[in-house]
Amino acid sequence: MSGENVRAFVPAPLPPDPPLEDTPARRKLLEEVTLALGRLDSITLLLPDPELFLYSYVRREAVLSSQIEGTQSTLTQLMLFELEESPGVPFDDVVEVSNYVAALDHGVARLKEGFPLSNRLIREMHTVLLFRGRGSNKGPGEFRRSQNWIGGTRPGNALFVPPPPHLVPQCMADLERFLHDENNPYPSVLKAALAHVQFETIHPFLDGNGRIGRLLIAFILHHDGILSRPLLYLSLYFKRHRETYYRLLDRVRTEGDWEAWTDFFLEGVRETAGNAVDTARRLIALFEADQQKIQSLGRSASSTLQVFQAFKERPLLTVGRISERTGLSFPAANQAVGRMEKKLGIVREITGRRRERAYAYDQYVAILNEGAEE
Repeated sequence: MSGENVRAFVPAPLPPDPPLEDTPARRKLLEEVTLALGRLDSITLLLPDPELFLYSYVRREAVLSSQIEGTQSTLTQLMLFELEESPGVPFDDVVEVSNYVAALDHGVARLKEGFPLSNRLIREMHTVLLFRGRGSNKGPGEFRRSQNWIGGTRPGNALFVPPPPHLVPQCMADLERFLHDENNPYPSVLKAALAHVQFETIHPFLDGNGRIGRLLIAFILHHDGILSRPLLYLSLYFKRHRETYYRLLDRVRTEGDWEAWTDFFLEGVRETAGNAVDTARRLIALFEADQQKIQSLGRSASSTLQVFQAFKERPLLTVGRISERTGLSFPAANQAVGRMEKKLGIVREITGRRRERAYAYDQYVAILNEGAEE
């Protein structure tokens, strides 16, 4: 690069040396976090269908994580895109978010098969993340072979320069070793906190590091058996506290201050787990209230309940899709949607079109959207 000397940062392998300070305040915070994660894991027992919650919650996370990278896609746009019947959705942004969902789903499926949380899995997920759209020319699934940097126009004036490319494989091998170290003295949630910083510092890919690094947190907790489903996503917390997040990452690198980062991370896990439990409870209450409304319809309640079940599984649907999912004829599905829209106010038409109209389960989407549209 024009012959200038550039200092890249090469992180020491984990765990930190000296070790994290074990203070009474951090111990108390860790206890609260452990309780919050336990509640989050048990919420799946309360839900009539945990997969139903996971479907929507994962999409909300995909929108939030991609917004941090500058995309403008909303949850509604993502779900319209997934219907494949709705033209006019901004393509690049939604493809990026849709890829994120696919990368997450791929990782979950692989772990379910017994595949280890490893660099190979991280690269596989990265391949899916950059499969199409922006970034598809940035070496999907490959550790970078050129220097990257964060902030500035070149490494010489950058805010941060990650390790040179020839050191990336070794840095990532060290990180993988840490993830599987039986003698690691830290509980899984602290392991996730440390691994996230290390991954972001190595910045092993040319694109998609932030998204993969955030996914890594959920996957460590899932892989280690803390969460039976990967239901903890910190993107909203990082988005709301973006400046603090970047400042604390820098302080780890410049001052070795793992403590401030760890406390920030633990507070985020406690808050995020609590919010996820709250969201799930509110959805259960919403479903029960709306089901009672439908049961008051009398004879037409039966077919309307079938359509309602379809909306619980997919909060955005066309009548054609409802007909497919329920086995009801198109006219019967259309009548049931009409009752839910005009009589009960449960769903709302969102395209303004006369044909191929799409309906949203409005309050469900609103609960999921909180924070995603800030």
